[in-house]
Amino acid sequence: MALNWLIISLGVLFCVVSVSQGRQTIPNPPMRAVNLGGWLVTEGWIKPSLFDGIPNKDLLDGRGLQFKSVTTKKYLCAELGGGTIIVANRTSASSWETFTLWRINENTFNFRVFNKQFVGLNVKGNEIEVVAQSNTTTVSDVFHIVRNSNDSNRVRIKTSNGFYLQAKTEDLVTADHEEETSTWGDDDPSVFVMGFSGKLEGEFQVTNGYGPTRAPQVMRDHWETFIVEEDFKFISENGLNAVRIPVGWWIAKDPSPPRPYVGGSLTMLDKAFFWAQKYGLKVIIDLHAAPGSQNGFEHSSSRDGSIEWGKTDDTIHQTVDVIDFLTARYAKSPSLHAVELINEPLSPSVQLETLTKYYKAGYDAVRRHSSTAYVIFSNRLGNIDARELFTLASGLSRSVIDVHYYNLFSSTFENMTPQENIDFIYTNRTGDLGYVTTSNGPLTFVGEWVAEWGVKEATKEEYQRYAKAQLEVYKRASFGWAYWTLKNVNNHWSLEWMINNGYIKL
Repeated sequence: MALNWLIISLGVLFCVVSVSQGRQTIPNPPMRAVNLGGWLVTEGWIKPSLFDGIPNKDLLDGRGLQFKSVTTKKYLCAELGGGTIIVANRTSASSWETFTLWRINENTFNFRVFNKQFVGLNVKGNEIEVVAQSNTTTVSDVFHIVRNSNDSNRVRIKTSNGFYLQAKTEDLVTADHEEETSTWGDDDPSVFVMGFSGKLEGEFQVTNGYGPTRAPQVMRDHWETFIVEEDFKFISENGLNAVRIPVGWWIAKDPSPPRPYVGGSLTMLDKAFFWAQKYGLKVIIDLHAAPGSQNGFEHSSSRDGSIEWGKTDDTIHQTVDVIDFLTARYAKSPSLHAVELINEPLSPSVQLETLTKYYKAGYDAVRRHSSTAYVIFSNRLGNIDARELFTLASGLSRSVIDVHYYNLFSSTFENMTPQENIDFIYTNRTGDLGYVTTSNGPLTFVGEWVAEWGVKEATKEEYQRYAKAQLEVYKRASFGWAYWTLKNVNNHWSLEWMINNGYIKL
């Protein structure tokens, strides 16, 4: 009889151990957080005034320019998208007719074409033709944009040889117009009408725009005033228990990060941890901008919209080093709750195999310093299976999958009424979240959401019901949620404004 009881007891013990190993440690209470977006990683739309003092602020890194010759009445174009000559024979402007800026100073630039070559000069006989053939910048790839004082979009382009670009014919663009005339007339082949296509206003743009002399002071002033200690007090008094803080990879190089970035953001992150501990808040460190950019957006500090992260092992190793640095620095802080390894990698530019390789290395880097910090894996943006990271994350302790839910940025939400948006939350988002929230998988985190939509002239009561619906659904995420963002010039994107004006009640 005793033997039977021993066998039964061992069997029960085995079952308990097996079940416990397959479960994640759920935070109690779950995170009710707010993102401190636009603070340590710049996003111009959150605080446009940060860019006001930049000269020629419409000509920042990543700005797309299109040049229409006043004589041919056609657009400059990188033939074949790059790799050969520049022509002036296109009747309309699209990708091959767009030249992306790399800013050197307020008037001087490199032009990058669709296939990522840089525009430069090539001596051919008695002419200096304009080409796009080099994958790296050289002295001959530097251009000076001279704007007409009466019409800033009417320009001449001065080349490195001291001459001006000109469209001699539709198929012949050269760099040999000798002098700048004062007429700026439609008979001058060196005159172009400049148009714009897209822009970026991120950390690279603001620091490179102000330049090495002014940027350090501008950024310090921003960091010290945009988020302050009183904000942490406000957060703790209004039903929230955590902050998600986006940071950029250059923070690990503080106080002397590579140009154009400037030092000082690490000091502010130190203050954030101090304030969080003082007011009883947890901190989620979120690597929002990885080396080379993981999604091409300004919030990942892309220089020109290119996605270079993950294309070489170097970018992965550098990113792991950042995670290692941050975790080692804050592992002993009682406020460190989680480390998010990367924010919003873009599918299919970032391959799942590459991302999984990085996530495993990043997880190991966190665990070298902390056995208790949660490790958050951000799902890729795009048309992906929301469980694609389960194979990796389910076998790792304290692992979390981050999903971002916006009723924006998609044709799905065009022309939706307030009630249709609310119904979408209760039906579709409930299903989406239920799909990734499983009993034996990783925890789930709605790392970004907002009570904003595409509805025009919605009433306060409609906004309240919309916010309430999201709060009711997203509280089912096993790890918690985080509103985007605490402060924003756009009122409904600012949780501070939403709380103070009675739109959201926590």
